[in-house]
Amino acid sequence: MLTTFVANYFIEMKKFNIPSFYKSSIIGPLKEARKKTDPRKQDFTPTLLDFGPVQFYISRHFGFCYGVENAIEISYRALEENPDKRIFLLSQMIHNPAVNDDLQGHGIKFIMDTDGNQLIPWEEITPQDIVITPAFGTTVEIETQLKAKGIQPELYNTTCPFVEKVWKRSAKLGDDDFTVIIHGKQKHEETRATFSHSYQNAASLIIKDLNEAHILGEIIMGKRPMHEFETLFRERASEGFDPTTDFNRVGVVNQTTMLATETQAIADHLKNVMIEKFGEADYKSHFADTRDTLCYATNDNQSATYGLMEAHVDLAIVVGGYNSSNTSHIVELLEEKFPTYFISSDKDIKDDGNVEHFNFHDSKLEFTEQFLPTTKTPLKIALTSGASCPDAVVDRVLQKILSFFTESREIGKVMEELEVI
Repeated sequence: MLTTFVANYFIEMKKFNIPSFYKSSIIGPLKEARKKTDPRKQDFTPTLLDFGPVQFYISRHFGFCYGVENAIEISYRALEENPDKRIFLLSQMIHNPAVNDDLQGHGIKFIMDTDGNQLIPWEEITPQDIVITPAFGTTVEIETQLKAKGIQPELYNTTCPFVEKVWKRSAKLGDDDFTVIIHGKQKHEETRATFSHSYQNAASLIIKDLNEAHILGEIIMGKRPMHEFETLFRERASEGFDPTTDFNRVGVVNQTTMLATETQAIADHLKNVMIEKFGEADYKSHFADTRDTLCYATNDNQSATYGLMEAHVDLAIVVGGYNSSNTSHIVELLEEKFPTYFISSDKDIKDDGNVEHFNFHDSKLEFTEQFLPTTKTPLKIALTSGASCPDAVVDRVLQKILSFFTESREIGKVMEELEVI
């Protein structure tokens, strides 16, 4: 535990040079105040901002993580250092429209979309161009293709260090003759990249949730026929994957934005499968403990979300990109307890009090009229965002909601009180 704290402490001590318009006059000072009173992040209760007729319960941890700030800094440095060159991103830098729109506004073009579909033909990319690798990383095949074109993908590589940590752990599992089971979404850029790196020297398989882990366990134990593996998993398995032998030694890694609790539940279940199949005394020869691959920021965001769920609020608002995996998991947790609205920015909250929000279960936008209850006094709102959402966007959401409450206290007064917490 102490080692984890020390590592995270030094990660957070690093200061990145990111554009000032991403920074915040409300959320930023709030985070600094909490950091002073709780430097070890042992308290995940939300912060209360009391504006009188409306109260905001702000999550203990959310917004830009180390990997995102690192990616943004490198991207803007690429712009600064190459004013006369064409600059491309392999795909979206992160899953947030405000950040991606700004990068495109500065002239950066995306080679692929988030599903890997080509937007700009490879033939148009030349050795004189700059190509930035996004925070999710990229596949070995694309790295090879770039190098063959005379481009150095490592020059502006923004791959999150925690994603690279998963890759290194996967490589170690392969060296030790373990099969790598990846908890992730098959089409997500990060999972595609992790799978590509993993299968270079290890049998590899992607599963999406705990339910699939249970099915897989039954196949491993012979409780389900082997043809079910072919039907359900073959397209997500590495070439030559042999389910009759490749499940004798397994380790679990994850897409870093997945629910950490589910990744751990999957690992625990497969460990128990190995114990059942090979016996308690010898299970460590068949199951690798990979808890050290879980991302600290994802863990903190999710712990803070559980803390937010303990608050007695009337509704929750989650701000972030609609294709953001970590943001959708926050929504998934909060909607278990509160009416929850997943929005991308303050622009989704209309002046007439209606809101356009995203239903990530059905991948569609929905429209709710008068979403702020008028019978609640004070109205209590839980507010948080995903790891790729700028704090400045959360600021604007808070200010937009305050505009509906003409008798609310001034922001400056509330922030003055925060200074003495």
